[in-house]
Amino acid sequence: MTELRWLDRPGEEGTTWGVPWPRGAVARDAPFALADDAGREVPVQSWVTATWPDGSVKWSAHAIGAQRDVARAYRLEPGREPAAPAAPAAPATAVTVARERGGLVVSTGVVTWELGGGTVARSISRGNREIARNVRLVSLRQGEPTPDEGGAVAREQGEGVVESVTVEQDGPLRAVVRLEGRHGDWLPFTVRLYFHAGAEQVRIMHTFVWDGDPERDFLAGLGLRADVVMRDQLHDRHVRLAGAEGFLTEAVRGLTGLRRDPGEHVRRAQVEGRPAGEIAPEVASRLHLIPAWNDYTLDQGSADGFTLRKRTADGHAWVTIPSGTRSGGYGYVGGVSGGLGFGLRDFWRLHPTRLDVRNAATGMATATVWLWSPSAPAMDLRFYHDGMGQDTFAEQLEGLEITYEDYEPGFGDAHGVARTHELTLRACDATPSAADLAAHAAALDRPGLLAVAPERAREAGVFGVWGLPDRSTPARALIEDRLDFLFDLYVMEREQRRWYGFWDYGDVMHTYDPDRHTWRYDVGGYAWDNSELSPDLWLWLQYLRTGRADVFRFAEAMTRHTGEVDVYHLGRWKGLGSRHNVQHWGCSCKQLRISNAAYRRFYYYLTADERTGDLMDELSTPEETFLVIDPTRKVREDVYTPDPAALSVGLGTDWGSLAAAWLARWERHGDERARDRLLGTMADIGAMPRRFLSGEGRLNLGTGRFDTSRDQISVSHLSSLFGLPEICAELIALDLGVPGFEEAWLEYCRLYLATPGQQEAEVGRPLRGISLIQAHSRLTAYAAARTGDDELAAWAWRKFRLGEGDQLNRNPLQHEEKWELTTVDGPEVPSPVREAPFVSTNSAAQYGLAAICNLALIGEHLADG
Repeated sequence: MTELRWLDRPGEEGTTWGVPWPRGAVARDAPFALADDAGREVPVQSWVTATWPDGSVKWSAHAIGAQRDVARAYRLEPGREPAAPAAPAAPATAVTVARERGGLVVSTGVVTWELGGGTVARSISRGNREIARNVRLVSLRQGEPTPDEGGAVAREQGEGVVESVTVEQDGPLRAVVRLEGRHGDWLPFTVRLYFHAGAEQVRIMHTFVWDGDPERDFLAGLGLRADVVMRDQLHDRHVRLAGAEGFLTEAVRGLTGLRRDPGEHVRRAQVEGRPAGEIAPEVASRLHLIPAWNDYTLDQGSADGFTLRKRTADGHAWVTIPSGTRSGGYGYVGGVSGGLGFGLRDFWRLHPTRLDVRNAATGMATATVWLWSPSAPAMDLRFYHDGMGQDTFAEQLEGLEITYEDYEPGFGDAHGVARTHELTLRACDATPSAADLAAHAAALDRPGLLAVAPERAREAGVFGVWGLPDRSTPARALIEDRLDFLFDLYVMEREQRRWYGFWDYGDVMHTYDPDRHTWRYDVGGYAWDNSELSPDLWLWLQYLRTGRADVFRFAEAMTRHTGEVDVYHLGRWKGLGSRHNVQHWGCSCKQLRISNAAYRRFYYYLTADERTGDLMDELSTPEETFLVIDPTRKVREDVYTPDPAALSVGLGTDWGSLAAAWLARWERHGDERARDRLLGTMADIGAMPRRFLSGEGRLNLGTGRFDTSRDQISVSHLSSLFGLPEICAELIALDLGVPGFEEAWLEYCRLYLATPGQQEAEVGRPLRGISLIQAHSRLTAYAAARTGDDELAAWAWRKFRLGEGDQLNRNPLQHEEKWELTTVDGPEVPSPVREAPFVSTNSAAQYGLAAICNLALIGEHLADG
C-alpha cells in the first residue's frame, strides 16, 4: 500500500503521476487499485514506465479522471499473487476515442472534440452544443528584424498544418493524441492533447523546433486560435481576462455605469456572468446606443507589466484599460449559454505573450493565445557578435582564456533548438464565476500532481545515493541550512534578476560579477548555465529528499528549459547540447553532457510526461553523435579523426551520458541493444589496464565495445561532474554482474583525492588535473561507504569541509564565516539587490550534490568539532 498526497494543489480535472517500487515488489502485469482517504474506491488507469533488470516494476504511471470531491490523500495498492489481485474500480464516466466522420472523435463524457482536417480540432462541443470550432495554430513571419525606430515590415501570416495523428492512449480515464505537422513551410511542431474522464478542460502541449535561417527568418507571432460560437444577446456575452490577482470582468455590451440604471439585479447579474434578466425600460429601449466592445487584448510584454485595451471594431481606436504587473494568462469568451476558457501556463514568465479576443460582438468570436506576442519585436536568433576575428582554433582558445567563450564560426546556431508550452482549452456551459475562473487559472499554472513521500521514494531504492534531511547534530543542521540557503538564493535571484522570457525561463546564470553586482549575463561562457556541473541533478535530488513543492516547480521549469532550448532536436547536431554561453545555443562545444538523459529521467518518472519521454528517445543511439563532432577537438594533443571503429569517448562526461541514455532505453523499453552496450562497455572499462583512470576509450560503433588494450592515464576535473557518480552508483546498486566495473569505479573514487604519495604508489605517478575538491569528496565518501573504511570517510569529510581554493567552504567548520546575503542599493545598481557574491552555480550545484551524497553515505562520520 502506497500513500499519495497532492504536491501543492489538487487536480480537480484529472491528473497523471508516477510511483517508484522496490525491486521485485510488483510484477510486470500486476493490476493496481486506488482508494481515497475515506476508503472509497477511485477508478485508476495504470501503466508501467520502467522495469528493474529482473522484469519487476520500477516505475508505474497512473491517471485519474475529474474529481467532484477531491480527496486530500489516496492509497495505491498493486495486486499480488497468489492472493486475490487488486483491481481498479470501473469508471462511471470514461474517455472514449473513436474513428468517425473522417477523423477522431474524443469524448471525456463532458466535452467532445472532433479532430481531423489538418487543424488541431475541427470542433469542440459540450453535450449537443458546439462551443468552438477550427482550433488552429497561427504564426507571423518577417524577412527582416523589427527596425529599432519603427517602420513598416511586411509580415506573412501562416497556419499550422497537422500531417499525422497518433493515438498514444485511449482511456478509459486518460487519452492522449499526438499531432505532428509544420507551421506552414517551417517550424515542425508536435501537439499533444490530454483528455481525462469527466473533465471539461483539455490540456495541450505544444512543442516546436526552430529550423529557420536566422538572417532572414524572424518569427513575429506564434499562437493557438479557436473560433467561439456566440449565441447570446450582446449584454449576456462576457469577456474575462486574468490580471495580477483577479480578472477583468467585462460584457460585450456593458449595462453598468450608465446614466440610467438597468436595475441592481441586472448589474449584479452581468458582473457575475449570469443572464441579465429583465432590464429597466429606460435602458432596454436604448440598448442600440450602448457601444458593443468587439475586441480585447492583454499584452504581457515583460515579467513586470501587462497592458489591456479594447475597441468597438477594426478601424476604430483602441481604448486603454487600467493595466497591471503579471497576468495569470487565462481568459474566457462566451456567454450565459457557454463559451471557451483558454490560457497559457507560465504566461508572464514566458513573455512576450498575449491573449486576444476578436469579434465578440458577432456570431463567431475568436480567442488567441499568443506564445510570442505580435506586439513585441520579432524574434531575433542571430548570433550576438561578429566573431571578432576568431577564425582558427588558436584564436578561439585565446578567446576562451579571456571571456570563457568557446566560439567557432557557424556554431552559434539555433537551428534545431526547441520550446514547449503548456496550454488549456475549457468548454464551459456558462460564464464561470469569479471563484471558478480563479480556480481554472490556478489549475493551469500549478497542475495537480500526486506524489509519494520522500520516505517511500527512498524505500524504493531509485536514483542512486540520497537520504532524508537530518538535523540531529549541529554539523548536520548546518549543512541542511546551507542546502536550503542555496536553493532559496536561486529562487530569489530568478526573481530579482528576472530570469524569465520565451527562451530563458527555467535556466539560471553561471557565475556572478561582484564588481557590477550582477551575474555575468554578457560575458562569454559565464552567462546562461545550460546544465553546467549538474544543477538539474542537485535540484531533483533535493526534491526527492524533501518533497518540497517549490523545489519541484523550480526543477520542473529547469527540465523543460534545458531539455528543449539547450539541445538540438534536428540538424547536424541532433542529440547534442550546447555548453554555457550568452545565448543558450551560442557555444561551439556541442556535447552529450548537456543533452544528458540523466537530467530528464526524474521528471519523466515522477509525471509520466510524454514530451520528456521524447527527449530521452531522441538519444536512442547516443553513441552515433561522436561521428558528428569530437568533443575535445580543440584541445587534443594527438592526431585524431572520428573513426566508426574507434571513436574517442571520454570515460567521464561522455560515457556517463551514454550510460544514462542506454539505461533509460533499457528500463523504459526493454531495449536489448542498449542493454548490451551498457553492460559491454561497463565490462570493458573494468578490463582496461588503467580502468577509469584511462580517461578515454575507443568505441567500436558496430560492436558497441571499447578497445581494452590502450594503456594510459588521463584525469580530468570535469569527468565526474556531469552525473557520472550518480549513474555509476545506480549501476552498481543494480548488481548487474559485470566483472571489474565496481572495482574500477572504487579505484577512481579512492585515488582522485588521495595524497600524491598514495597515487604514485598505486599508479606510478601523482595524478594531474585534480581540482574541485569539495565536489569530488563524494567520490571518496562512496569508496569509504562501499569498503567500510572509516579513515577514508574522515578524509572525505575533511575534503568537503576544508577550503582548498575552488569551493564554497573556506575554513574549518567551527571557524566558517556565515553564509549571508548582502544588500546593495544606491546609484551603483539599477535597483536594490541582495547578493551572495561567493556563490556560483558550479559551486552551488556541486556543493549540493556532495552534501546530499556524503550525508547519505557517511553521515555518521560527520563530527561537530
